[in-house]
Amino acid sequence: MYKYDLTGKNKYYKLYACIRDDILSGKIKAGERLPSKRTFASELGVSVVTVELALDQLLAEGYVTSKERSGIYAERVGEGLFGGEKIQTKAPLITQEKKWRVDLVKGNTPPNMFPFSVWARLIRTVLSDCGEHLLERVPCDGDYELKRAISAYLYRSRGIDADPRYIIIGAGAEHLYGVLVQLIGRDKLYAVENPGYGKISSTYALNGASWTPVPVGERGMDLDELEKSGADVAHVSPSHQFPTGEVMPVSARSRLIEWAKEKNGYVIEDDYDSEFRLTGKPLQCTYGLCPDRVVYMNTFSKSLAPSMRMGYMVLPPALYEKFLKFYSSSASIVPLFEQKALASMLDGGYFERHLSRLRNYYRGIRKLLLERLNDAHCGCVVNDTGSGLHMTVKLPKAKSDEEIKRIAEGRGIRLKCLSDYLLAPLQGVDKCAVINYSGLTEENLQ
Repeated sequence: MYKYDLTGKNKYYKLYACIRDDILSGKIKAGERLPSKRTFASELGVSVVTVELALDQLLAEGYVTSKERSGIYAERVGEGLFGGEKIQTKAPLITQEKKWRVDLVKGNTPPNMFPFSVWARLIRTVLSDCGEHLLERVPCDGDYELKRAISAYLYRSRGIDADPRYIIIGAGAEHLYGVLVQLIGRDKLYAVENPGYGKISSTYALNGASWTPVPVGERGMDLDELEKSGADVAHVSPSHQFPTGEVMPVSARSRLIEWAKEKNGYVIEDDYDSEFRLTGKPLQCTYGLCPDRVVYMNTFSKSLAPSMRMGYMVLPPALYEKFLKFYSSSASIVPLFEQKALASMLDGGYFERHLSRLRNYYRGIRKLLLERLNDAHCGCVVNDTGSGLHMTVKLPKAKSDEEIKRIAEGRGIRLKCLSDYLLAPLQGVDKCAVINYSGLTEENLQ
C-alpha cells in the first residue's frame, strides 16, 4: 500500500517525512487509519523500532493522533495544501556583483588601511580583561564605556559637548533611522534631501513614516522649499551633502533650527563623513547650536569598515526619555565585546591615529585625482569642498548621463551621476558625475 524509498541512512526520518508529506498533500486523507507498526515494518522491509520512531515524531508534531485500542489516524492539517504535489521552494539567489577595475560608487576603504593588528590586540585584551562580563545583557542604549569614550572623542575632535547619557549605540545608520521613527513618530512628515542617499527615504517608508523630497542647492537643503513642504522633521547632511558635496553655511543652519523650533520638530544631522575634512579644520556641528532640537548621527563605516555595523546618535533629552520608555526592556543588538574594543580604541588614541593616517592617504589620492582630471582636458568642472571622500564633476561636452556611464563601464569603471540619486525630478543635475574616491589607490587611479 505505501511505497516509500527508505534506502540509505536515517530510515526513520525518511519514513516520517514521507508520511508527513502525504498527509499535507492529501494523499493520506484526514481521519484515515494508518497500518499497524508491524504491517508497516513488514511492507517496507524495516524494523518495528524504525516505524515506532517515525510515528512518535508524527504524533509529537500533531500530524497523526493515537486512539486507544483503535490505531493511529491522520489529522486534518490542510488537506490538499500543496495541490496534491509537494512543492519545492527555493530562496532567490543573490547575484554576485560585477568585478570592476575601479569602483567610484561603493568605494570601500582599501584593506591595507584597516588597523588589523591594533584591532586584534584590543579584541584579545577585552576578552582577557572582561571575561564573563561579556556574556551579560547589554543595556538598551549601549555599553556605558563606549558612550563615554564617544562623548570624549566628540569633544576632542568636533567640540561637541554631548552628555554620554544621551548617546545611543546602534547597528549602523539604517537601524538608527528606524529607531528615530519610533521616537519622533510615524505620523510626522520627514523631509529628505533631493538628490540624496536613497536608503534614508526607503528606511523611513519601511518603518511606516511618510517622507517628502526637498531640493538641494549651493547652500544645502533649500529652506524656502522646506517651509512649503509641510514637513515636521528635516534629515540633512550639512557638513558635506551627499551626493552634491554642498556645505550648509551657519546662517542657513541657524534658520533651519528656527524652523524646527517653530514647528516643534527636529533636525536630524547626518554627519556621515565628517572625519574626512581634508582642508582646514572640521566644520561646526548643527547639534552644538541647539541640542534640544537636533539629533546628531554618525557611524564607523567610513572610518573603519562598512562591515562594522556600529553607529551612534546623540538625542535631545526629550527623545532620550522616550527611548528609555520604548526600549528599556530590550538589549542592545551590537555585541558587547565589539563595543568594549571600540571604546578601548577611542580611549587609547588608536582611532585618532588611524584617522590621521587615513586623512594623509586620502589627501594624496585627492591630489592625484585632481591632477588626472586637469590633465584630461575634457572641459570638466570640478566641485570639491575639501570635505568628505567624494566630489562631483560636471562634463558639459557629454551628450547625456547614459553616455558618461557607458564610456566608464567600457573601461571597467563603475560610476554614477547626480541623476541616479534623484528622489524626484529636478532640473540642472544632468551631465554631472559623482566620484567617490575612498576606494581608489595610486595604481587603479592611473
